[in-house]
Amino acid sequence: MDFLVSANTDIGITKSTNQDSLTVKIIDTTIGRMTFAVLCDGMGGLAKGEVASATLIKAFSKWAETQLPDVCMNGISDEIIREQWSSIVQQENEKIMNYGRIHNINLGTTVVVMLITQNRYYILNVGDSRAYEIKENVKQITEDQTLIQREISQGRLTEEEAKVDPRRSVLLQCIGASEVVSPAMYYGEVKLNATYMLCSDGFRHEITKEEIYEALNPEVLTDINIMDNNTKYLIEADKERQEKDNISVVLVRTF
Repeated sequence: MDFLVSANTDIGITKSTNQDSLTVKIIDTTIGRMTFAVLCDGMGGLAKGEVASATLIKAFSKWAETQLPDVCMNGISDEIIREQWSSIVQQENEKIMNYGRIHNINLGTTVVVMLITQNRYYILNVGDSRAYEIKENVKQITEDQTLIQREISQGRLTEEEAKVDPRRSVLLQCIGASEVVSPAMYYGEVKLNATYMLCSDGFRHEITKEEIYEALNPEVLTDINIMDNNTKYLIEADKERQEKDNISVVLVRTF
């Protein structure tokens, strides 16, 4: 199995800074080619959300460079990935929280991390950035850690009501702003000829799953230029519909 990758981010129409951060890379390992991606949606006073998001990107990128080779040599497993990634989350949560205290500001970031091997994917999530699998349809893999999602899960709100609820951006936890962070982990079989997508919440508010499928299904994404162009088309549609947040998308196409 091989991969095509694409990453795009946009400041949007209202904000003075882009507080999203992202990275995606294809990595050759002793047990085969892999793709590693991280996407963070930062938030905070004095435009310091980008500090929080960039800090997480740096920490997880360092893991991919320094620890992933050893993991591959010693035997990759769900438990090993969960332990090492959770440790990074706890360390960076404390680091960002201390930075905020020293500078007397509130800042934090969501994070969604994805490692795709030749046969399995590993995903960590904190907050409301998302991971999707697109093949026959658009399947959301992660579940938002938000007040609204909790209300939906407990039957107190419908999906339609949630779209216009003023509390839709309230996170239950994020890195740097929560004393205790409990990341969610997701694992699954990697599908051939599928699209895996990470996105910030700014990407998905104003466009439909049907539009996402039409532009980003694997049959359409046959090269990197198409991946970039179709992502940018959706980002522009978001902006035309007055999405106010930063907008970020990472795509991985398996083949």
